[in-house]
Formats: sequence, C-alpha cells, structure tokens
Amino acid sequence: MQATAYTYDAETRTGSVLLDDGTPVSFDAPAFDAGGLRLLRPGQRVRIETEGPKEDLRVTLVTLQTF
Repeated sequence: MQATAYTYDAETRTGSVLLDDGTPVSFDAPAFDAGGLRLLRPGQRVRIETEGPKEDLRVTLVTLQTF
C-alpha cells in the first residue's frame, strides 16, 4: 500500500502517514526500523504494510516507495 509521510519525529522514530483517501495512520518505532530508513521527510511517498481492520489499522512497515 502507498501513502504520504505526514509527520516524523527523528528522536522517537515515530510519526504518521496519510493514506490516499486522506486518512492519517500512526506508526511506531518498530515499524519505522523494519523499513531500514534513517530519516523521513513530510511529503515523501512511502510504501507501508499494515494489519488490522480499517477502523483500527496498524502500520507494521514504512519504507520508501520505489518504482
């Protein structure tokens, strides 16, 4: 699934992304670390993996979107 980076705190390695429908979804440090990234800037396109129902969606991986 693709999303857009919305917020990111480099100190805690947590933040949120916006799904293409505008829904914000938070991610925690383990989800960020799983993608191998060192930094994330708001506005970057990212690829995410999620689990759970839409009303309680949880991001399990954040990485850069590559084509």
